[in-house]
Amino acid sequence: MNKAALVIGAGDATGGAIARRFAREGYAACVTRRSLDKLQPLVAQIEAEGGRAHPFASDARKEDEVIALVEQIESAVGPIEVMVFNIGANVPESILSETARKYFKVWEMACFAGFLTAREVAKRMVARPVADGGHRGTIIFTGATASMRGAARFAAFSGAKMALRALAQSMARELGPEGIHVAHTVIDGAIDTEFIRSNFPERYALKADAGILDPEHIADAYWMLHAQPRDAWTHELDLRPWSEKF
Repeated sequence: MNKAALVIGAGDATGGAIARRFAREGYAACVTRRSLDKLQPLVAQIEAEGGRAHPFASDARKEDEVIALVEQIESAVGPIEVMVFNIGANVPESILSETARKYFKVWEMACFAGFLTAREVAKRMVARPVADGGHRGTIIFTGATASMRGAARFAAFSGAKMALRALAQSMARELGPEGIHVAHTVIDGAIDTEFIRSNFPERYALKADAGILDPEHIADAYWMLHAQPRDAWTHELDLRPWSEKF
């Protein structure tokens, strides 16, 4: 069967670029969003480039949907060798006006959904024979600046992203001996997206001087993480433009 790369949150920028990158390496790109229609341009692009893509409408916050998704891919497409959790949930709000409902929803999207998906994929990976080099699979969580520090008006997002980072650390320590490479990336800077172009034109103008992140280059880093030998695994990788302060 085909080896599969599952990208949870395959949006128009980073997630889509990651899916295309793994498809170019021969993986069946299994891509998810809550709306199936929004995945069609990405699927068409992957297929036009000679790759294979399988779109799935799935809400990663719903345990039954996550279990069904992983089962469907494993039975109909192939073993999930790579899983990338790429849901953002970057919603700013003052702590004085933040609601319990929205705070909880941000945590569900940015952290709880990562737990559900990673747990189900890890169950499948540990049950498989060890491949060359003792590697059973790769799980990558997309983090952000908020994974490291909480900015004003980002209490919900920072709390969720920091919790996701802790999840990645715990999983890496437990699953590394099982041959599963668990990595966490810190995407520290603006990314070349339509949202940045439309809402932050001054920031987007930095693109001309390599001042914002190119999704294709982020995707290259994710492929590098997956391709690393077991004796030199990276757990946490931070990516930022040269101009970003840190």
